[in-house]
Amino acid sequence: MTATPWSARFEAGLHPTVAAFNASIGFDIELLEYDLSGSAAHARMLAHSGILSEAEAEALVGGLEQIRSEWRAGQFRPGLEQEDVHYAVERRLVELVGEVGKKLHTARSRNDQVGTDLRLWLRDCIDRIVGRLGAFQRTLLDLAASHVETLIPGYTHLQRAQPVSLAHHLLAYIEMGERDIERLTQIRERVNVCPLGSGALAGTVLPIDRHYTAQLLGFVALSENSLDAVSDRDYVVEFLAAASLIAVHLSRLSEEIILWASQEFRFLTLTDRCATGSSLMPQKKNPDVPELVRGKTGRIFGHLMGMLTVLKGLPLAYNKDLQEDKEGIFDAARSVESSLEAMTILLAEGIVFQPDRLAGAVEEDFSNATDAADYLVRKGVPFREAYGVIGAVVRHCLKSNALLRDLPIAQWRHFHPAFDDDLYAAITPRTVVAARNSYGGTGFEQVRAALGRAEARWQGHFPSAAAH
Repeated sequence: MTATPWSARFEAGLHPTVAAFNASIGFDIELLEYDLSGSAAHARMLAHSGILSEAEAEALVGGLEQIRSEWRAGQFRPGLEQEDVHYAVERRLVELVGEVGKKLHTARSRNDQVGTDLRLWLRDCIDRIVGRLGAFQRTLLDLAASHVETLIPGYTHLQRAQPVSLAHHLLAYIEMGERDIERLTQIRERVNVCPLGSGALAGTVLPIDRHYTAQLLGFVALSENSLDAVSDRDYVVEFLAAASLIAVHLSRLSEEIILWASQEFRFLTLTDRCATGSSLMPQKKNPDVPELVRGKTGRIFGHLMGMLTVLKGLPLAYNKDLQEDKEGIFDAARSVESSLEAMTILLAEGIVFQPDRLAGAVEEDFSNATDAADYLVRKGVPFREAYGVIGAVVRHCLKSNALLRDLPIAQWRHFHPAFDDDLYAAITPRTVVAARNSYGGTGFEQVRAALGRAEARWQGHFPSAAAH
């Protein structure tokens, strides 16, 4: 039978189907460079602790770096017989440096090894996604800055509610992105904990220096319990939950863009850069990007639920079930990154808002009804009474097929004597929006202030990008 690191006590080889079922090399190869970095740090620690000689450590590190070069050149592509990325590296290392290669696994298990690799990978992954979120926010900021005084109907229950600044609407997604960045930053702190040196589950009898290994790999803390260290996948769940919320936010924006691009809304048009056509209907221009982003959300949710289900019944410490952590997190990360990139391009190059259509839309409804009630409140009428008055006015307008602006002042006074000619200016959409000047509101003054705060936060997150 083909020798494996664990086969010394076995007399027969695995059934080929079981071997294929057991192997993870098809997907954990993504961890290869992180496995090489972790292994190099482990080798240096073994020499630092006097367990290996400096010459042995240098030979190991040199071999690991040669594997890295071969991988990048496309010359190292291990197959199914290698079982997993860790054994693939070890086997090639022995081929390159000889018997000393067999010393690399001293004071280490694949259990603490894979936890280290995955944390190193996820740390970089989070940094990339935070960068993608920054580019997404930057595009939203630029788009919002050009539409402070563009009006758009605001909705609740998908029914016209009150007009708002389009910039204010876009700023809502910047706030969602801000929370996404905060979440990922917090998760990264918990990811940045080194499990290496925990062994299979109980630590090691050898005099290793875990602090030294952690320092070499840039970890800021050590795992405190070896059982927990090798079985912990909380950080995977946390990342998948954060990825799910990013997907939720992108999906909500996608849904709005799809609606706004429809013939029924016509709030924006799609450019040729980010839309496709129909193979049958020549007039069609389809919003493929937001539809795909909306669709990918479900698979990200699925990975979160899958990981929670894997973990819920596992006794301590390591169980092979944990091999299921990788395909889901790899796919979720790719889906989030690609969705953020595509949506950023869509916002920058794929849509054009139609201010005239938007301006007309806010004139066509009763979304200024609350402001008519507020007008009475400013005249000293209790709000609940004012609310009833305007409800009666709206009912009358619906029967008459008229809007609030169409009623002569005499009819207004029929409903309440406090109405006067200045009412009409108070209920124009631009006045309605400008007047909502409470902190965080849609008033133009508040929106400009919010843009300034968002810009400052963004530059705080991405100072090097801001410098450009």
